[in-house]
Amino acid sequence: MPFITLRTAGVITISGMIAAMSVSSFAAEDAQRVKANCIAEITCVSEKTYQNPFIAVELDAIITRPDRAQVRVPAFWAGGNRWRFRYASSAPGVHTWTLDCSDTSNSGLHGMAGKIEVIPYRGENTLYRHGPIRVAKDRRRFEHADGTPFFWLGDTWWKNLCKRMTWEGFQELTADRKAKGFSVIQLVCGPYPDENMLEPSWENEGGKPYETRDFSVVNPAYFDYADRRIKHLVDAGIVPAIVGGWGRPQHGGKSTIAQVGADGYKRHWRHLVARYGAHPAVWILGGEARDSQGPWSKVAIYLKHTDPYRHLLVYHAPGHPRHAIKDNAVFDFDMVAIGHDGFKTAGQTLELITSCLLQDPARPVVCGEACYEGHMQTNFQDVQRHLFWSFMLSGAAGHTYGAAGVWHASVEGDPGITPVYDLTTWKQGMNYPGSAQLGLGKRLLEKYPWSRFETHPEWVEKGCFAAGIPGEVRIIYMPRRNIYNWSGPAVKNLEPNVDWHVYYFDPATGREFDQGTIKAGAKAGDKTPESVGFKKNVPSPQDWVLVFERGTQ
Repeated sequence: MPFITLRTAGVITISGMIAAMSVSSFAAEDAQRVKANCIAEITCVSEKTYQNPFIAVELDAIITRPDRAQVRVPAFWAGGNRWRFRYASSAPGVHTWTLDCSDTSNSGLHGMAGKIEVIPYRGENTLYRHGPIRVAKDRRRFEHADGTPFFWLGDTWWKNLCKRMTWEGFQELTADRKAKGFSVIQLVCGPYPDENMLEPSWENEGGKPYETRDFSVVNPAYFDYADRRIKHLVDAGIVPAIVGGWGRPQHGGKSTIAQVGADGYKRHWRHLVARYGAHPAVWILGGEARDSQGPWSKVAIYLKHTDPYRHLLVYHAPGHPRHAIKDNAVFDFDMVAIGHDGFKTAGQTLELITSCLLQDPARPVVCGEACYEGHMQTNFQDVQRHLFWSFMLSGAAGHTYGAAGVWHASVEGDPGITPVYDLTTWKQGMNYPGSAQLGLGKRLLEKYPWSRFETHPEWVEKGCFAAGIPGEVRIIYMPRRNIYNWSGPAVKNLEPNVDWHVYYFDPATGREFDQGTIKAGAKAGDKTPESVGFKKNVPSPQDWVLVFERGTQ
């Protein structure tokens, strides 16, 4: 009887070696038990030895769910004669699997069969409890698989799989971002921005990810160490948004897709799907990707076809997300990312967000990169607050922040970028105040049914931003203006039949300044009661969030 190795994803493989006491062996007919949305990992051993196993065979697990639907889950070469596949599902019951290998004569990899039993998850991790994220029915927001709204507050860790960011540092940064309310981490698993192909700075504890420029010779040890970090994010309840590689030319050379080739990028993405698809991931096809660099759209179609979980797919667009890659139908939402020039970039990005929201078909829109805090000693917390509040109240589905030092995993003596933009270390960048202030903003919005908000510019004077639910809640953002200006925003068209409780919210500290209650002005029998206005000085000359919430009557 053939034997396979089964384990849950709680056991981490380092440098391709499996400790004998960390796994259990079962007959192929036995079922591995795993909690809903958690990962079952199955290791199979080849009866043949291949010169380059990574490209010699393709291995899939054909999985039949309890409802009889089938999915094809890619497996990956794990070093030596070992192959693995990872699987997760929310559907309780027994899931059966059969291996399908391109080398049908390899009896260790082809035709093997087994079972996975999925049982309910009872823990507190929202990603396991509610499932991966998807586009909501309104096509403007995100939600979990069970319909629970998902608030995208992302952080940019492009280079944080490299060894400059130690494992201990990665855990520290994760804990900080979790405490502040971040729900998404964007990181690159492939060619880095501002670096040439396969530079030593790509390395993590296991070395470089690939040994050849066309990505035909893989280094499993690199990905074993990357596994540990990506799993740690998920265990913290944070969605990993994985970028397959940076697109634009490095230091004036060819674009990465021109150097790797479409086939190489497809191999790379198949490998990422096999390793990380069972996690509640989001795929970012490429950073600063555009048609002129090479066949990105073909890689996107391949990725969408290969991923059995149908995770959200987007690309980091240099310009308008509907135009940089014209074959655009494969993408699930729009990611705007246009620069770092303070309030000028804020206005340009808002224009792009507004344009995307007018496109057909409708999609959620997220700012995926703009104005890193502290970048070249600019874009500090006032800019970060302006970005977050102006975008969120204008219809964005979420927002991604970034900080100098953090995105490039900078340490003393090695900033990890050429040319050097910032000498800020990641620990210094981690503590920039903007990240905490955006967390305060997220927490305020989550007090209300934010997923039902719609933008309402008619509620306020020009220069302010407003969104909410008529008759229930209004959120107004008044940007920072000139000093010594205590004049509050004029709020118009308040429903006259509602008692409104009003307070100013300080987006820098989270303090609330109560403004009392506006009593309903409508009288019994009024057929056309007049709407109510509000204008009251701000507590101090700065930017403010003004909140109107329906009072009890």
